Amino acid sequence: MLDDTDRRILRHYQAAPLEPAGVLAERAGVTASTLARRLERLREKGILRGVRGVIHWPALGYEVEVSLRIQIDKTQPRAFDEFLVAAREVPEVLEMQTFIGRTDVRLSVIARDLEHYQGLYRDRILTLPHIADLEALMHIAKIKWDEGLPV
Repeated sequence: MLDDTDRRILRHYQAAPLEPAGVLAERAGVTASTLARRLERLREKGILRGVRGVIHWPALGYEVEVSLRIQIDKTQPRAFDEFLVAAREVPEVLEMQTFIGRTDVRLSVIARDLEHYQGLYRDRILTLPHIADLEALMHIAKIKWDEGLPV
């Protein structure tokens, strides 16, 4: 599907997506027109889906991150869907993942401090529908975080 040139372009594009096309082309070892043509093809194939801003949320005062492992009470036919719809409405929920196994859903939640988290937990998380069991895991350190793929 991808050749070595595509992979080289993607590696450099992941590292610096806002780099001027001429600089990016030079780093990837292709001409600017080849770069443009290849990037367009990667977009059309759905491989390259866009560019986004990544905000370092601790710089905005969010110091606490918690992972919540949740088991859903699936005795209600639409419990899973209703839970997901309600959880999406909590702005401090940064990420939602679903699983097969003991944990049904994992939420990644941020808060300014422990007091903010306590209120968020009590007023927004515990009121989400259809929670059968919940385990909170406080993040201590982020050892590795990288969204780039090894292309």
